[in-house]
Amino acid sequence: MKEKIKICHLTSAHTRYDTRIFIKMCCSLAFKGYNVSLIVADGKGLESKSGVSIIDVGFKSGKRLSRMTNTVFKVYKAAVDLDAAIYHLHDPELLLVALLLKRKGKNVVFDAHEDLPVQILSKPYLHPFFAKVISRIAHYYESYLCKRVDAVVAATPFIRDKFLNINPNTVDVNNYPKVEEFIKIDTANFSHRESCCYLGGITKVRGIYEIVDAMSRSEANGNLLLAGNFLEKQVQDDVVKLEGWNKVDDLGWLNREDIQTVLGRSFAGLVTLHPIENYKDALPVKMFEYMASGIPVIASNITLWKDIVIGDECGICVDPYSSKEISDAMNYLANNLEVAKAMGARGRDAVLKKYNWQIEEEKLFQLYSKLT
Repeated sequence: MKEKIKICHLTSAHTRYDTRIFIKMCCSLAFKGYNVSLIVADGKGLESKSGVSIIDVGFKSGKRLSRMTNTVFKVYKAAVDLDAAIYHLHDPELLLVALLLKRKGKNVVFDAHEDLPVQILSKPYLHPFFAKVISRIAHYYESYLCKRVDAVVAATPFIRDKFLNINPNTVDVNNYPKVEEFIKIDTANFSHRESCCYLGGITKVRGIYEIVDAMSRSEANGNLLLAGNFLEKQVQDDVVKLEGWNKVDDLGWLNREDIQTVLGRSFAGLVTLHPIENYKDALPVKMFEYMASGIPVIASNITLWKDIVIGDECGICVDPYSSKEISDAMNYLANNLEVAKAMGARGRDAVLKKYNWQIEEEKLFQLYSKLT
């Protein structure tokens, strides 16, 4: 019997069950027949799950400098010990590890989840001058090292096009939903749906102030189902004081099964992120998960998102800074559930045809086949 090809995914910053890294990539590769390991730094120990061996190098430090030095070294050491055929790295801080692995003759793939230089420009805690300087350094760092890896996997077509100028062996593997996760959600009956929902990390630039303020004008019988953690303490302290907070169910972080329950109770899903540079060319996972679950999207009027939402007639686009526009969209859908159902059905159909992980995983398989 032919020995399985050994693959190692590495992260020093993401959680072990990260949707893109573990649930989609690692599990798909294991199911395809690869021998898959995932190196993480969370202090939760060794684990074998869904055919993936999870190797823990211990808690990453809360201090950024320590994480980028001590934790990265531990990840590198564990990676070398595995002696894999392909190493797939998921954090920019691991690009130096990529260089060391290349010197050992290994096949190395870098996964660009975001446009790092643009992301740095959007950091609210950085002075604009220093943000520009750091962004420029990040650009040269990324360009120099990514020229030397065997391939780059990009999370969006926009990021793919950027990296094609750096490394011609670049492919986009979009973070679209696994359709089977949402198959059990009842999309036939909307009559019981009284709530709208928001999934994911909660910050100011992801629109939480405007969403909660919009709830103060909501005509829906249900509340906003808020499924995610606050990533900024001051924002949480401020938001709970808003009038609309009494119509919010703060559910915190939920597992995949509980998220399906939330989606099954909702008549619409919110993705009203502010149009900062880092989001203008992004493809938010939550938007496609709403579509996959058969509910309409209330999305920011960012051009790329409008092309999807209006193009597929699966929701309403609004000014994300206008809580009135957000509440008007909520109220329209809450008062017209058959319209909401029809929009949701068109969104789900679009996911089944083009925005799904089954299509994206084939790109990953083809890339790995070329490397091995």
